[in-house]
Amino acid sequence: MSADQNPLIDDLTNRQLIAQMTAEDQLHAHLNEQSRTVYCGFDPTADSLHIGSLVPLLALRRFQLAGHKPVALVGGATGMIGDPSFKAAERKLNTPEIIQEWTEKIRQQVSRFIDFDSGAAQALVVNNYEWTKQLDVLTFLRDVGKHFAVNMMINKESVKQRIQREGEGISYTEFSYMLLQSYDFAELYKQYGCSVQIGGSDQWGNITGGIDLARRLHNAQVYGLTLPLITKSDGTKFGKTEAGTVWLDANRTSPYAFYQFWINTADADVYRFLKYFTFLPVENIVQIELEDGQAQGPKQAQKILAREVTRLVHGDEGYKAAERISQALFSGELDALSESDLLQLKQDGLPCTLLNEAELKDKSLIQLCVEGELASSGKPVKDALGRKAILVNGRPLTMEDNMKAEEVFSERYALYGRFFIMRMGKKKYHLFECAC
Repeated sequence: MSADQNPLIDDLTNRQLIAQMTAEDQLHAHLNEQSRTVYCGFDPTADSLHIGSLVPLLALRRFQLAGHKPVALVGGATGMIGDPSFKAAERKLNTPEIIQEWTEKIRQQVSRFIDFDSGAAQALVVNNYEWTKQLDVLTFLRDVGKHFAVNMMINKESVKQRIQREGEGISYTEFSYMLLQSYDFAELYKQYGCSVQIGGSDQWGNITGGIDLARRLHNAQVYGLTLPLITKSDGTKFGKTEAGTVWLDANRTSPYAFYQFWINTADADVYRFLKYFTFLPVENIVQIELEDGQAQGPKQAQKILAREVTRLVHGDEGYKAAERISQALFSGELDALSESDLLQLKQDGLPCTLLNEAELKDKSLIQLCVEGELASSGKPVKDALGRKAILVNGRPLTMEDNMKAEEVFSERYALYGRFFIMRMGKKKYHLFECAC
């Protein structure tokens, strides 16, 4: 590395975390000269961020660890408009009350990733609604809108795709989003001396718009850096499972389900994801890949990735609970599970069925297994019962138990008075909750 190179930019480059930069040589020098203020925006499009937001959140943290001041902007104003960037259709506009509620939840989430006790580099969370709520439309059009040429705006890739998509187009509302985000950058420069904006590569047009506006309004030299949008090697969408989106909120995606998402990372993606989503040095990740390539048994990378990311998002307790649940299901030793562990499994960790007294009287184990999708028909269930390969809370069952559902699911065998984990074979599980 030459003396002029910035160590943080070099690290991001080695992690394959840079998609685009403005004025690359100048940005290196700018970050080398002194501590800078760096911002990234997060719009409240739901009541939680999802794991696609982790790359920019962790990038803010990386800048802070390098001595720079991170600003997380929560888009109370821009969230009311909707970013058209590479969206196939218009977003649904939510009410101001919903946006305000979501904004507060997102503010709390982003605050967990940056440090508010770091002296000159202490973090800041701002809401762009604060500087737009009193801005009247005529002033905005005169002072901001006059600096944006429509022909330039429609040539931005994010807008162009919508205009060219037959039958869709773009409303003036979403078309104006670029002006609002650009105004954010200019306003953050004015209020806090913010000179660097980071964001996903889909934000390039908005970021460069802000750079130009800061120059026109404040004669400022500011910079932009974008991060890659995460893709999976098999072409499927990152951050999606059969159960849906993987959220950062534990009430939407439990720490156990979150942990399992990372454990199930494909070999073709895991070493890249270690670079993206952890703070492990790149040379350590290279060593992990080398050792995995020479190992005869299971690879270590997925467990390391799941551990590191779960700790970052859910803390040590969340990680320990996720690992404890995973180990208990793998070993069949369920006594270690706490009631909160079982509630995680009920939330999204296992398929779950609520049983009542009438069902236990009327249904056989075979029926319950088929309805719980442990098997497609009764025959494999009968075979498993014959081999004592069906266990409920660790207790093996036989064909003699088939018509004794009331006994099998009686309170004396329950975990915490109501939970029953049924395992068929080595990998098929179902959680029953008895409401008797």
